[in-house]
Amino acid sequence: MTGNSSGFTLIEFMVAILILMVGLLGMLQGINVAISYNLDTVLRNGAISVADEQMMNERSKVFSSIASIPKVTKQINIRGIFKNYSVQQNVFTRTSSATTRSKEIVVDVAWKYKNKKNTHSVSTVVSKSQ
Repeated sequence: MTGNSSGFTLIEFMVAILILMVGLLGMLQGINVAISYNLDTVLRNGAISVADEQMMNERSKVFSSIASIPKVTKQINIRGIFKNYSVQQNVFTRTSSATTRSKEIVVDVAWKYKNKKNTHSVSTVVSKSQ
């Protein structure tokens, strides 16, 4: 056999493995970023669900029984993990000509993700029929 042989040398093989490894690490980082954004969206949807549930509970009450509540913590199951949401409800009474005509209900939901506090707020006005 002559000195000219076909095939990979050890150095060529190591360079190919290094290039492949860099590409795979880049793809892995992309997957981690996608999972992080997806989980952030899932947590936000959970907060929207908690706020909507609280708002529907208040809207179904009799006008005179709608009032502010102290901050409470609600725990919901997201992808098999229980996540805590802090819920604060404030009610602002609007008066005109010495009678209570309407109330503004504001529900604030807060949660933490990656040591960052996130909030979602929803509000509505409920009027008293004459």
